[in-house]
Parts: sequence; C-alpha cells; structure tokens
Amino acid sequence: MSNKIKVLVLSDHPFSPSGVGTQTRYMVEGLLATGRYSFICLGGAIKHKDYSPQKSEQWGDDLVVYPVDGYGTQDAIRSLMRTEKPDMLWFMTDPRFYGWLWEIEDEIRSLIPMVYYHVWDNYPYPTFNKVWYDSTDVVACISKVTHDIVSNVSPDVESHYIPHAVTPDHFRPFDQATVCEFRTKMNVDQDKFVVFWNNRNARRKQPATLIHIFNQFLERVGKDKATLIMHTDPHDPNGPNLVSNINELGLTNGEVKFSTQKVDFSHLATMYNIADVTINISDAEGFGLSTLESLSCGTPIIVNMTGGLQEQVTNGEEWYGVGIEPSSKAVIGSQNIPFIYEDRLNNEDVVDALVKLYEMSKEERQQLGLLGAKHVEENYSFDQYVSTWDNLLSSVHKKYGAWDTRKNYTTWEMIEV
Repeated sequence: MSNKIKVLVLSDHPFSPSGVGTQTRYMVEGLLATGRYSFICLGGAIKHKDYSPQKSEQWGDDLVVYPVDGYGTQDAIRSLMRTEKPDMLWFMTDPRFYGWLWEIEDEIRSLIPMVYYHVWDNYPYPTFNKVWYDSTDVVACISKVTHDIVSNVSPDVESHYIPHAVTPDHFRPFDQATVCEFRTKMNVDQDKFVVFWNNRNARRKQPATLIHIFNQFLERVGKDKATLIMHTDPHDPNGPNLVSNINELGLTNGEVKFSTQKVDFSHLATMYNIADVTINISDAEGFGLSTLESLSCGTPIIVNMTGGLQEQVTNGEEWYGVGIEPSSKAVIGSQNIPFIYEDRLNNEDVVDALVKLYEMSKEERQQLGLLGAKHVEENYSFDQYVSTWDNLLSSVHKKYGAWDTRKNYTTWEMIEV
C-alpha cells in the first residue's frame, strides 16, 4: 500500500485554461513533484468529447482525471470515496457551485476532512455563507479580503491565506530586442502605447465599458497613438457583442485588436511583454490572475481597487501601476447570494489612469513593471505556493486523519432548547 497522501480534487479540469484550472494544476503538479502525494481529480467546467479516465505519461497512476459535467455528483463522490479511499477532499471555486456537495458533508466528513480553496469577491460579510464554512474542516482563501471574510463570518473554522501564484518559467520579463521582435510579428507598431486586457467576455469584467473608456482615452491623446488588445471571445454569449461596440465607435482601424485563439503560457507571456500596461476594471474580482501574470512579466497594471486586485497593485507603500478607488458600491444580489457589493469606477478616473501611464517615459514604465515583478517574486511565487499547500495538506492529514484515524470531527452536536 502506498504511503502517499491521496487527495480527491473537485475543480475546473487541471489542464483547462481558466484561472481556477491553472491554480489547481499548479497545486497538483507542484505537490506531485515532492513524491508524497497522489491525486484523483474530477475535471469539470469544460465540455468533454471523452469521459474515460485520463492519465499522463509523466505522473501515471499518481494523477488520474475523471472528466465530469459541472463539478460532479453526490453519487460520484460516494463511489470514488469507497473505491479510491482518499485521505481528504480538496475543492475550489465559488460556493454557489457546491451546495450539492455540502448536502452530504456528514457522509464525507465522517470519513475524511474537507479542504475548501475559497473564492469570494467582496464585502459586506456574507453571513449567508456561514453554514458552508462551518461545514468544512479547513478553508484556504485566495485573497486577504476572502481571509478576512471567513475569519469574521466563521471564526471557529480553521482558515488560511493562500494567494494565487504564477510560474516564472513562462511569465518573466523579456529583453527589449525580443519585445520589439514580437511586436513586429504580431503587427503592432513599435511606437504605439499598447493596453492589454485578458479576461473572459463576461458582464462583471466590464469589457464594453473598457472599449468606450479607451475611445475616450484616444480622444485625449490621439486616435493613432494607442492600441487596445483584448484576449477574449468578442461573441461570448455571457458578455456583450464587442465587435458591435467597436463598429459603433468607429474603432475599426486597428485601435482595438482581438486575440481569440487559446494560447499556451509562453504565447500569453509574449502578449504581456509587448504591452505597456495591463488593465482590469472588473466590478468584482476574487483575485485577477491576468494582472499577476502581467506584473510577473514586468508590465505595470491599472486595476479597480476591489477583491484581490488591490493587493497586487501595491504592498501598502510602493505601487506597481495605478489602483483606482471605486466611485460607488452598488449592493446587488440574487436568491442564492442576497447581497454583495459591485465596485463601480468613474470612466474619467480610468481615462486619467491610462493617461498617467501613457505620459510616462518607456524607462519609467519599465522600472514600475520591474518593481511589480519583484513584488510577485516575493509574495506570489510558484515555489511559495507549492510549499504552503504542502505544509497545509500534510498538517491536515496529521491533524484530522482519515478513515480509521479520523479526528476532530463528530457526527452530532448538543443544542440547548
């Protein structure tokens, strides 16, 4: 019998391009490299042509991915727990997707601990999430905002701050000769100010708003002075028709370019490097991986001071771009999420931020970006990410046990009536 810690993972498919999938992959592959772990992953959130179990030549039986629709089912969890006998369950993303899982937490936690890598975007304190936090052994939080929320909503639950990370193997600053070469290959003028936006075309990401703001920026500096590159699907049904927006504004002469193909990390790093600034004006953002990748490449950022974005753009003393304070905080909600803030920006504030970066010399922007790269290396490194997960999961295994050694969980509670 193997003495490796076996982890059952529920998340986006670890080889999918999403931020959730990428961070799951970093955690899984980093811990596999230690030789002390094995993983059974339910790879969800993407369409599958084949639902057969997937293995890789590199990891063999230590990494098995079962393609699933959504994030899995109760019966799938019951079956895998009995056949694979994992030591713990690790799951990640927004709690809206895991109500079905917490419904059987008494079945799961009577045998193995549950570790939740928690994504939450904003205040007010989501007291309606307390039942979920209290139904979990350990909550790991992607941002300082999320960690503060869990600590206040469920102070008795073990909570840890584990921010996202990037790998320097791909996301690193390129030399200027290489940047010029890639600008030429991508048909981007050497003397143009390049703004890069890398997000899904979805409402909260504010892509149409950004196009209109960029048009205002061009009216200030000149139509031929800058280019906005948007790495997204302009026709994504979850967002507005971005092509219609640029046509309406007459931005049809290369002012706005779309990058629509899925690309590998190396190609993505190239786009960050040819940019002068990366921007994210989402009205709610749990972390915002694209801006962290940008900083790792030495490109400064413009961000809304919301969620995890605000801890990337400054360490409290130095700034690595421009952080814009929201002009309003609208309380929105749904039946499942009764209230949460949307942090909305004033368009002119964003234009001013773009102008500020535009009016800097290239050397000043490079210096700002290199400070950001140092910030990422010191606070969001891949090695630190893996080490933190290693320490946490090994401590969970020791502290909470599994199956015959299960500790610190009871299937009953005493309530005074």
